Amino acid sequence: MLKRMILMLIVSTLIFGGIFAYKAVGNHFMNQFFDNMPIPPVTVTASEVTTDEWQPFVSAIGSFVAVNSTDLTTEASGIINGIHFANGSNIKKGTLLVTLDDSVDRAELKRLQAVEELANIELTRYQRLFREKNVSESELRRSESEAKQASAAVESQRARIAQKTILAPFDGIAGLRQVSLGQLLSPGSVVVSLQSFAPIYLNFTLPEQQLANIRLGESVQVNVDSVAGRVFTGKITAIAPSVREASRSIEVQATLDNQDLALRPGMFARVQLDTGKPRSVSLIPQTAIQFNPYGNSVFVIEEQDDKLVVQQRFVQTGERRGDLIAVEQGLEVGDRIVTSGLLKLRNGSQIIISDNPRVQPSAEVNPSPANQ
Repeated sequence: MLKRMILMLIVSTLIFGGIFAYKAVGNHFMNQFFDNMPIPPVTVTASEVTTDEWQPFVSAIGSFVAVNSTDLTTEASGIINGIHFANGSNIKKGTLLVTLDDSVDRAELKRLQAVEELANIELTRYQRLFREKNVSESELRRSESEAKQASAAVESQRARIAQKTILAPFDGIAGLRQVSLGQLLSPGSVVVSLQSFAPIYLNFTLPEQQLANIRLGESVQVNVDSVAGRVFTGKITAIAPSVREASRSIEVQATLDNQDLALRPGMFARVQLDTGKPRSVSLIPQTAIQFNPYGNSVFVIEEQDDKLVVQQRFVQTGERRGDLIAVEQGLEVGDRIVTSGLLKLRNGSQIIISDNPRVQPSAEVNPSPANQ
């Protein structure tokens, strides 16, 4: 019995040992097969390092402001009996806009004119009597004073009547009127807004570090969302005398022609101001850069034994514009670099360059969406 058990144990050991040995040998040969199997080339897109002249500039955001803007109000109370403009119309300086009922005031003016006329007649009589020595000088002076008071009362009443009319103080465009015929207005009531914005001001701020780069008369380029694709130009016409302490920025004002009235007060604007002279830069697509905390790198394409392989190279990057980025150090003009498929690469990886333009990353300074 004991011999049988020992024999079964030996047989079992041999069987399991053979199985494990078979698997070990199989795994060994399989690993050798995969280790010796060549890695297939990685399909990538590529681009050459190019050069271009880039103009240094500083960007800012700002808002348009009317050269002249006011809410026209009444100086006197009264009922509106005339509205002489249309909403949104062009208005010339001095144009009559609104009149209030002044019938009572004009009646009072006639009374005061009659008083003035009588006072002047009395003054003439007193002057004659004074020359004839029939009245004293004090009586003559009193008559002169009464005549002057009567004349002043007439002028005051004429001014009061003038307050019943609203005239345009400058050329501009009327807004939407806030009043209606027959409406009773009190002093200070807003009638309509009037704005002049041809030319138009553009107010924006710049960091105080840029103060040395701005001068009166320098050109600015302006983009607005409402007029896509159009670049407006203007000139700096005012620079604030002091810097804001809270933000360490300085206010700047530019003036744009705006004869076609494409720009309106309150609109948002992107401002670009050139600084310095253009400089030559080496450019590559931003997609070619691997951004890492320990340094940015690219994969440079080299030819080895009639095959294309890549080598990782660290670079020093600079300014970005659109899809492009400037490379300050690490690359030469004409070097070929990988622009897509970087995550599948390592030093020495063999590659195949795709010539399909549909998979080539964009490389534009001013890219725009495909649906525009």
